[in-house]
Amino acid sequence: MKLEVEQKAVNGLAVVFVLVLAAAVDLYAFVGAVGTESATQAITAAVVMVLLIIAAAGLFTVQPNQARVLMLFGKYKGSVKTPGLCWANPFYVKRAISLRVRNFETAKMKVNDKASNPIEIGAIVVWQVIDSAEALFEVDNYEDYVRVQSESAVRTLASSYPYDAHKEDERSLSHNASEISDQLAGEVQARLAKAGMNVLEARISHLAYAPEIANAMLRRQQASAIIAARTLIVEGAVSMVEMALNSIEAKGIVKLDEERKAAMVSNLLVTLCAEQPMQPVVNTGSLY
Repeated sequence: MKLEVEQKAVNGLAVVFVLVLAAAVDLYAFVGAVGTESATQAITAAVVMVLLIIAAAGLFTVQPNQARVLMLFGKYKGSVKTPGLCWANPFYVKRAISLRVRNFETAKMKVNDKASNPIEIGAIVVWQVIDSAEALFEVDNYEDYVRVQSESAVRTLASSYPYDAHKEDERSLSHNASEISDQLAGEVQARLAKAGMNVLEARISHLAYAPEIANAMLRRQQASAIIAARTLIVEGAVSMVEMALNSIEAKGIVKLDEERKAAMVSNLLVTLCAEQPMQPVVNTGSLY
């Protein structure tokens, strides 16, 4: 529920003009009272001057993208958002709250991912205050509240996903950055909404395995890459061998029995899958 009540303040420039004019008239009256030795008029002029000074205490400025929260004896009276020189009840307590967009970067935290692997993670949260009353009254310190709740949301998110995807269609922190960032923004927004704040963006700024397992995970990634590459090479080699045999039979170049086909398949697969260049061997005799 929105707690903020926007209040229109009196134009401060007009108040300054009235106060200066009143002060000049009062000063003239005070000087005249002193000249005529009229104690009553002098005291009255002095009291009026004190009231004018108290009234001048009601002047305050509001900067662009800033709000002034007005309180009278502990009771909320409204928020002024119109920039410029303003005037309100001089007995109001006027607290300034910035409505500008701000960035917050969490510390690099060590947490366990969904697979219980220790990782280091950090995030950047872009936020702003949209309800000055809630930000001031619902939490003790709204800036500290942003820090604590953002780090809590990052920890919760990191423990819900693995660092790397080891299954097909599995979402992970490293491969689904956009989706994870959107979910992180939603997690942080759910926590900050009660304090009158809006999350504009949240994204992961740092993601790495913890130093104690970084080398082991690097070898695991290298092994996965090698297996994937080998799988692709074997599939390609089998396809090429099949194409070669079908082409030979279709064109009638030579008629091969099953044993010759097996030998040809073996030689072609060794040649195509080997990492080093093969040396050709010319066979001038019979295969049998």
